[in-house]
Amino acid sequence: MYQYNDFDTGFVKARNAQFRDQVARRIDGSLTEDEFKPLRLMNGLYLQLHAYMLRVAIPYGTLNSVKMRQLAMIAERWDKGYGHFTTRQNIQYNWPRLSDVPDMLDALEDVGMHAIQTSGNTIRNVTSDHFSGAAADEIEDPRPIAELLRQWSTDHPEFQFLGRKFKIAVGASTHDRAVLKAHDLAIRVVQNDTGETGYEVLIGGGLGRTPMIGQVINGFLPRPDLLPYVEAVLSVYNLLGRRDNKYKARIKITLHENGMDKIRALVAERFAGIKPQFGGQDQALLAQFQRDFAAPDYITAPLETFEAAYASDPGFASWVDTNLAAHKNPDYAIATISLKAHGQTPGDATSEQMRLMADVAAEFSHDELRISHEQNVILPHVHKSHLPAVHARLKQLGLATANIGLISDIIACPGMDYCALATARSIPVAQQIATRFDELKLEHDIGALKIKISGCINACGHHHVGHIGILGLDRAGVESYQITLGGDATETTTIGTRTGPGFSYDEILPAIERLVLEYLDLRQDRDEAFIDTYRRLGAAPFKAILYPEGRVKNAA
Repeated sequence: MYQYNDFDTGFVKARNAQFRDQVARRIDGSLTEDEFKPLRLMNGLYLQLHAYMLRVAIPYGTLNSVKMRQLAMIAERWDKGYGHFTTRQNIQYNWPRLSDVPDMLDALEDVGMHAIQTSGNTIRNVTSDHFSGAAADEIEDPRPIAELLRQWSTDHPEFQFLGRKFKIAVGASTHDRAVLKAHDLAIRVVQNDTGETGYEVLIGGGLGRTPMIGQVINGFLPRPDLLPYVEAVLSVYNLLGRRDNKYKARIKITLHENGMDKIRALVAERFAGIKPQFGGQDQALLAQFQRDFAAPDYITAPLETFEAAYASDPGFASWVDTNLAAHKNPDYAIATISLKAHGQTPGDATSEQMRLMADVAAEFSHDELRISHEQNVILPHVHKSHLPAVHARLKQLGLATANIGLISDIIACPGMDYCALATARSIPVAQQIATRFDELKLEHDIGALKIKISGCINACGHHHVGHIGILGLDRAGVESYQITLGGDATETTTIGTRTGPGFSYDEILPAIERLVLEYLDLRQDRDEAFIDTYRRLGAAPFKAILYPEGRVKNAA
């Protein structure tokens, strides 16, 4: 894991001191809210429906126990005792007092964390595969690349006032767990026919009101070219992108309006001009970061305890079958901690739960944790002999729900319970769906099913790429929920298709229940997942169950 050096520490301390002065001037009235807004956004501070919200960066989702315990302390001391993990691998505090924010930022700096560039029209927190460094299917750990991009982009003078926010993701596995194609820019580590390692670069992805899938601008970029090439892309976008309409200012619109051929040519021209300026310093830094992210010292131990627990404890066996993923070391497993206990708020963790996860990571996961864009927490390196003890500890505070990838493992934005932009509630809908299918005892029979819910068209809940997507909107002062089907957030990224008229708040749960029960009747066998049934049959049978003929006529 990367640790702050003296420069990092000095930079963040100076930034915090600067913002402390700005907060004091806002409180005493020297700064108006309009004057303060761009200053607070540069430091991750939003003004939500009921209070300020501080968004803290967790670069590429990586934490250790010290950082997690500090996040718990901050939640307990300056918030309401919990934090909310987001789809950008960040954590949000929803109830801080403005006067406390400078102290919160200083507490973050004490453990090598900050809130810089978690908001505003700049390069946001760089995300990555939450299994990075552990996944059995990865070419290499992509986090050194993410750290290189983080350091390069932090306070970069050319990119602090872009036309709109800019999101970057990095992956290195055959299976995309980072939603690469839904990012403004994505980097995927690849190997060519000769075995040489390089990068596939994609641009122009994004969700929101105009969802688009990223396109390949460079199919194989040599290693030494990465940073100057990314800078060239940002430079071209910064100059060419629109600023007359914020809804058309993202790079996806720039690409759509200008075409890939023109963008690729402009990037190549800019790249040729700036590449000599880098002089290999970026490669030296990357090499250092690769050493920082070296694999842990794996242990060896017999597996009889794991095998016995799996055979004798059905609850443990269910958790193993559902929440574990293959590790590159066959004696280890990647364990995902669900923050989606049935009926709870997706992504929320209390201070007590955060401390427990920190303790478990320190004892059983080589002191590493990851935050996923799916709003769960990962123990990336757990020897299988330790899994029974891990499961027992997690059960103590409701963190052992065996539902990863199932219908209750829902991505949901904060919605109208918190967000000033939201037009409908997300959290209660997610809670009701999870609770209902737990009551029906169908969750494991249903199998893999990704439901994603957004409370407005900005799509923070990634509804466009859900197998079942739910978008909450305001229709003449009444909440209305649109359903999309067939979305996919993996390497075969697909934007879901809207099924028809929206459903009221009271109708949305029954509609989802009808939809899923219809799937159980339509699937060929238990091994055919919802998304595969949908792709085989198309939307017609699902629309028929959602919209009986009379309902469609009435809605029209």
